Amino acid sequence: MARIRINTLTSALAIWLLACILSVSATDKNAKDAQLESFTRDDEGKPLTTDFGVKINDTDNTLKAGIRGPSLLEDFHFREKITRFDHERIPERVVHARGHGAHGFFESYYDLSSITRAKFLSAAGKKTPVFVRFSTVLGSRGSADTVRDVRGFATKFYTEEGVFDIVGNDIPVFFVQDAIKFLDLIHAAKPEQDNEIPQAATAHDNFYDFVTLTPETLHTVLWALSPRGIVRSNREMQGFGVHTFRFVNKEGMSRFVKFHWRPVNGVTALVWDEAQKLAGKNPDWLRQDVWEAIERGDFPEYEFGIQVVEEEDEFKFDFDLLDPTKIIPESEVEVKWIGKMTLNRNPDNFFSETEQVAFCTSHIVPGIDFTNDPLLQGRTFSYFDTQLNRFQSPNWEYLPINRPINPVHNNQRDGFMQFNIFKGPAAYYPHTRYGSADPVPPSEGSFVSYHEKIDGYKIRARSPTFFDYVSQSQLFYNSLAPWERKQLIEGSVFEITKVKSKDIRQRWVDLINQVDHEFATIVAKNAAVDVPSKTYPNNGKKSKGISIDDYPLKSIRSKKVAILACKDVAADQLKSVKGFLEGQGAVVDVVSFKLGKIEGTDIEATQTFATADSVFYDATFVPGGKSADYLRQNFWDFEDTWAFVRDTYRHAKPLAALGESVSFVENAIKPAKLEGKQAAGVLTGGNDVNKDGFAHGIEQAILKKRFFERFD
Repeated sequence: MARIRINTLTSALAIWLLACILSVSATDKNAKDAQLESFTRDDEGKPLTTDFGVKINDTDNTLKAGIRGPSLLEDFHFREKITRFDHERIPERVVHARGHGAHGFFESYYDLSSITRAKFLSAAGKKTPVFVRFSTVLGSRGSADTVRDVRGFATKFYTEEGVFDIVGNDIPVFFVQDAIKFLDLIHAAKPEQDNEIPQAATAHDNFYDFVTLTPETLHTVLWALSPRGIVRSNREMQGFGVHTFRFVNKEGMSRFVKFHWRPVNGVTALVWDEAQKLAGKNPDWLRQDVWEAIERGDFPEYEFGIQVVEEEDEFKFDFDLLDPTKIIPESEVEVKWIGKMTLNRNPDNFFSETEQVAFCTSHIVPGIDFTNDPLLQGRTFSYFDTQLNRFQSPNWEYLPINRPINPVHNNQRDGFMQFNIFKGPAAYYPHTRYGSADPVPPSEGSFVSYHEKIDGYKIRARSPTFFDYVSQSQLFYNSLAPWERKQLIEGSVFEITKVKSKDIRQRWVDLINQVDHEFATIVAKNAAVDVPSKTYPNNGKKSKGISIDDYPLKSIRSKKVAILACKDVAADQLKSVKGFLEGQGAVVDVVSFKLGKIEGTDIEATQTFATADSVFYDATFVPGGKSADYLRQNFWDFEDTWAFVRDTYRHAKPLAALGESVSFVENAIKPAKLEGKQAAGVLTGGNDVNKDGFAHGIEQAILKKRFFERFD
């Protein structure tokens, strides 16, 4: 009887706590923010103490035996301080070590309770706190953001039923089909063992030795070699769950589902020369871009979509739904957009939040379940095991950033860094004593695995339905815009010509020849290997949703524009264009030789040619006036300004000039401009800034993203 009363009180306390949490959700501060706030500490102006609370009066000098004598072992403050420093890092992730994160919320568009029990999808307008981490796969924590790589797009939903993680990527397919090959993939892709070279790159013999001997990798490698491998902004990058999961409703009915993230404003990418320059000029480009956008209130937004396949349609496709190297083409199953995620708050502490956040594919909630995808099956073990290694304790899920917002009662105890204080003598089930939690039936919201029928024998093999490695590689190649196909070929030439072994280069050419003979021919000629004599039929299939051109920009909000100006600039032109673009939400920098007011105007230069570069911007404008003469007044200054304009043109970005600056721009782009080609995306005019809607023309050019037809 006593146990029943105590359990009743405990349940009442849990209900009260949940009610408090849900009441916070209704305010501007979501439940996760409120929870994290209770762990957030502000030491500003507080007295300095030791870890055990003793106030300290000197933290600049060790305790010594005399003014010039040896330091003393009894200096407990020094020992504590230096020991904490020695241990303040945890092992970086083996993959996805280089990353950055942000807080936000997800809002559902619909009530999807007919197809899933998941409560965070049970009502239109329902909001769920999230934390997202973007990352590169191969590089160490100190590598550059803009290397060619697959990008991690991992989302942690703090739902009322527990944590749900989508541990996804920006590419919808993966290199290998079975998790047992993941170790081989990463060992092949990481820097070579003997010299730890190259960092954050796959342009080396080991990687192409592996992929040419493992043809299931072909589809994903083509995605990575295309512009998809060098994103311009994580705010304009897609995300995918990669695997096929299940939605299960209250009646126990299952459907297959694929997860998609689509940036609201559209999808963009870098060009290769631009990516390399950004890696040197600002290796933090992608994390800084997201951080600054959130700080100025330009919150990144992504729509959440699902492709749903009924159980009876599992085998209607010419590929296997369980194969993670395959997509479900949108031409066959439309993506239904069911909600939107907004990232609206930067972390307070990079280590405590971004570095300690731990994602696991095993984090699922009632209404979402696994399939027999052999890569997903292995990831559900591997990710949890990885966190045990990183944190050296099973208590990593109690860290503030990883905690669910609903109460946890798991009968687990002790271990390194256990900071819960558990009451009662019991920690087991079944029990008759106070202290243990009890299982609950599905009617009270517990998780139930989908009752899938399993047939067959134990076997180490793959289904024959996994063996087609070419059809979807052709689908991807066929679906690309001409400029994307050109960059895919250039990316392949760059990577394979870094490979020293001619035999490996030949194998790569022979492999891509199965996708397209012209593609293979160009690469072969550049790689000094034989052009394959055999040709293969092309299935001719295409699908929407693959080309970046399928995701046009909706506005120029957050697009960055450089205005080059100095002494005696046409101030009316500068102010008019700057004001118009900022009114449309663009971020405008005035770039000059020095910071401060530009002589003869009240306009501030916010960047200099010494620190700014065209690769930081989406467009460049050069207003008229005598400013154009000063832009070319001596060799070194001319070189900086000339290169700024030239690279804007070479990277296919919008370029605009008025009045006296038109000739300066035309002379600057001559070395980059192919003879007789039209300068698409180059806007010029006289001194009348209002004529023909000049500023509006710049806006429209930015919305087109790039003008690759300059080089056709």
